[in-house]
Amino acid sequence: MNMTDKFINDTVQAVHQAGELIISAWDKPRNIRYKGPIDLVTDTDVAVEETLKKSLKTILPEADFLAEESASETTLAQGPTWIIDPLDGTTNFAHKIPFVAVSVGLWTGEDVDLGIIYLPILNEMFWAAKGKGAHCNNEKISVSKTETLKPALIATGFPYSVLKDVDIIIKHMRNALVSTRGVRRCGSAATDLAYTAAGRFDAFYEIGLNPWDTAAGVCLINEAGGKTSTFNGSSYKPGMHEILGSNGTLHEQMVSLLSE
Repeated sequence: MNMTDKFINDTVQAVHQAGELIISAWDKPRNIRYKGPIDLVTDTDVAVEETLKKSLKTILPEADFLAEESASETTLAQGPTWIIDPLDGTTNFAHKIPFVAVSVGLWTGEDVDLGIIYLPILNEMFWAAKGKGAHCNNEKISVSKTETLKPALIATGFPYSVLKDVDIIIKHMRNALVSTRGVRRCGSAATDLAYTAAGRFDAFYEIGLNPWDTAAGVCLINEAGGKTSTFNGSSYKPGMHEILGSNGTLHEQMVSLLSE
């Protein structure tokens, strides 16, 4: 798909405007509901998603939507699809922790050609388009140059299936903790992916994520010069059970760490 500057600009502005709803709701009481035992949704999640759908429909009328609060399934479509997480880090939002993000990726049937991650409370707008590099607040970003695991800072997250998957989660974390400088958990996969693209983290891994958690971030990392895959190094598509994103140089070392 031909990504004109106007198309990218219009989409970034749509995400920015939707993210303003999070800022306006930040100091107000939360209306919190449960989708699962520890999976939250708020009125703000829904409002941001509805706003995004309206504005993105005018930008690319023929595109479908795969959005967290309205999706009935997680299967990727054959044609253009906006993949939306209106408020990634809802638990953070509920507790007024500022790692919350609006994540929008444009799936073209083959790949994510446009990815935007906006952290409204931290005032950081990340975007990347195929062939145009990755950016944060209009400055070009790139992955880190860390070459070995020992000085590397790794990010991860815990899926909602934590009760079922706790043993494998702890195993991966133990391997990461003893092999690297440290492990961080922001509580927002979109934030972790954007920070990996920007070189703040050297790698990120997690299991059990949905397409809307990773679509934009995959585009960001790839355009920032990094690499994304499954844990065994094979090709990753949004919605697969496991994702590994890295600066590229560390990728094989992370594959080995996660397969130990």
